[in-house]
Amino acid sequence: MVRRKLCLVIPSLQAGGMERVMSELATYLYGHDDLEIHLVLYGKRPEIFYQIPDGIRVHKPLSGFNNRYRFYYSVSRLVFLRKAVARINPDSVLSFGEYWNSFVLLALFGLSCPVYISDRCSPASEPHGIHKILRRWLYPGAKGVIAQTALARKMYKEQFRHENISVIGNPIRFPEQTSVSRQKRVLTIGRLIRSKNHDEIIRMFCRIDKPGWNLVIVGGDALKQGNEEILRGIVKSLDAESKVELAGYRKNTDNYYYESSLFVLASESEGFPNVIGEAMAAGLPVVAFDCIAGPSEMITDGVNGFLVPVGDYDQMASRIELLMDDDDLRSTMGSRAREAIERFRLDVIGNEYYNFLLGA
Repeated sequence: MVRRKLCLVIPSLQAGGMERVMSELATYLYGHDDLEIHLVLYGKRPEIFYQIPDGIRVHKPLSGFNNRYRFYYSVSRLVFLRKAVARINPDSVLSFGEYWNSFVLLALFGLSCPVYISDRCSPASEPHGIHKILRRWLYPGAKGVIAQTALARKMYKEQFRHENISVIGNPIRFPEQTSVSRQKRVLTIGRLIRSKNHDEIIRMFCRIDKPGWNLVIVGGDALKQGNEEILRGIVKSLDAESKVELAGYRKNTDNYYYESSLFVLASESEGFPNVIGEAMAAGLPVVAFDCIAGPSEMITDGVNGFLVPVGDYDQMASRIELLMDDDDLRSTMGSRAREAIERFRLDVIGNEYYNFLLGA
């Protein structure tokens, strides 16, 4: 049997959401006997954090990257990427990364292999300057574009005048079932950055002031914003140390999902929030801002969770309090949430990628 070659290109497989999805797809697609999987890493630090099958052929540049000579090394990476893909001569190429897809399209310009691209951020976060110009020029030349949400597809179609855009969500990790029991806990998970609005979540939770309930925030500092210290100051000023826990970064969050009773996300902008999917997969009802984009792809308002207008903390608080007060509602919504998220299992999403990249 002649196997077709699929080339997956990404700057690195360091720890991160985009990288995790690529590693999961690589693992799933490697299980197809008709495919030969190649992984090309071309970033400054082409490291591999996530485990992938030994049979996947990995291609990395031999030289390091010196920021003092950024232009030279960027060009050398472009040349490396072009030569590596040309040598592989794949039947299809998949690239991840809104700031990297243009680099890939530029590097592979003129080669015969079809290139598919996927942005991983909110479609409302359109890059500025040279990145915006390159996207407008290069994206129409891609064989296909993968959008994470229906709204993203609509916006990309208007921006890039591209007809071959497919909506494929992220594969959702189903947290491993644990023997712990549900507690009266509101959970949120995410990097401690301003757009996640953890400060407002803390204040809102303290205003609700429901006896016996606590709030747990899982996530560490990011983007050099130093928000953990700020949040601890807010908790102390509200005299809430006994009911608000800043758990910090945790590599394994499964117990947190299964020990909690509901999940909240107050992000102003998302691409495809994996934590919502993981919470739903663990049987938690989710209360989230209906931001651009992602939450509405998973949550059906009033059925398996609640969607709230961005910035409306009063309505968010009322939805949270409603769930706190009603055990049956939490149980019913949680069961529906788990059922709804089944369509984002790895085998389902992986098969959608397979069909789009290589045909049914």
